[in-house]
Amino acid sequence: MTTGFPSHRSFASQREQFLAAANEAGAQLYEYPHPLRGPFGEALSTDVALLGNPQAKHLLVALSGTHGVEGFYGSDSQRQWLHTLRERSLPDDVAVLLIHLINPWGTAWMRRVNEDNIDLNRNYLDFNQPPPDNQAYEALHGIYACDQLRGPQREQADALLNERVQREGWSAVMSIVEGGQYRHPDGLFYGGDGASWSNRTLHRILQEHVAHASSVMCFDLHTGAGDYGHPMLMTIAQAPYPALEDAQRLFGPWLFTLMTGAGSHSDTGVAATATGYTSQAIINALPGVRLMPFVIECGTYPGEQIHTVLRDDQWLHLHGDLFSPQARQIKLKLLEQFFPADPDWQELVWVRTRQIWERALASLTQ
Repeated sequence: MTTGFPSHRSFASQREQFLAAANEAGAQLYEYPHPLRGPFGEALSTDVALLGNPQAKHLLVALSGTHGVEGFYGSDSQRQWLHTLRERSLPDDVAVLLIHLINPWGTAWMRRVNEDNIDLNRNYLDFNQPPPDNQAYEALHGIYACDQLRGPQREQADALLNERVQREGWSAVMSIVEGGQYRHPDGLFYGGDGASWSNRTLHRILQEHVAHASSVMCFDLHTGAGDYGHPMLMTIAQAPYPALEDAQRLFGPWLFTLMTGAGSHSDTGVAATATGYTSQAIINALPGVRLMPFVIECGTYPGEQIHTVLRDDQWLHLHGDLFSPQARQIKLKLLEQFFPADPDWQELVWVRTRQIWERALASLTQ
């Protein structure tokens, strides 16, 4: 079953290292099993590690793996921070909560999306209401449903994409594609037709471990957008929230504020037109909490390059053989796009992530 699938980075090894670090730090552990398995037949789960008093009123929350393949950065950062925290004590009213790989299937299968091809950052919606209607995506969907990796049909799809980009510009086309769509389960940036397992599990974790708090800082960990090796600190919401000014004072010019919506624009590489973001979901889920939702977005490669590899991975899961040598090459390329092997990149993003968390934690302990 496992022939050809990369194993030098795996869900199982990330989980094993995270749990070991959490145990060494004396954390309380909670497991949320996923119903499916990984490419090696391994069991999948989201794990939660709590350092400090479970009833603490002030919480720092770090969430990894919203986009599965991006979880290797997030998992490594959580593990390394556990090592730094294991010899420190927290005040009785302060705790640290680490949510490890909320999209475990995506990490295990080295996909950005989940088991249903859902982009979780388009899935946190009220599905009792009609989902956003991205009509402009309809003319582009054929590009992403192409059933050839190489050949005349792929060349035709490439030509259609290039023609739109030349006419309208890369950013304008991507604002359509990355804005999310809810009609095509086989398309890119699909938001789903209901709450995914990860969506439901995150809400359960929030209610069980966070809802009692009075103030919370939550960091959702991502890679891909922005300049290579630069971790960009953001706060993302659909509208200003009560603690926004506190967040801006705490981080000053380091913090980029992004308000999302149909008419929004951003030069960060993060889709401003999208709805269903994790940050907004946490705001909605914790109305009685003074919440600061943050995103750390670590830049890797140019967007055009990443987009091409995402298209190849989409083809693989729709039409290819997941355990072929061809699949291995696609997965290795995708992993590199979202978690570069360059040790300097890995060191830089960890150092900056630690700095951000240490500043946040210091503000909670004052």
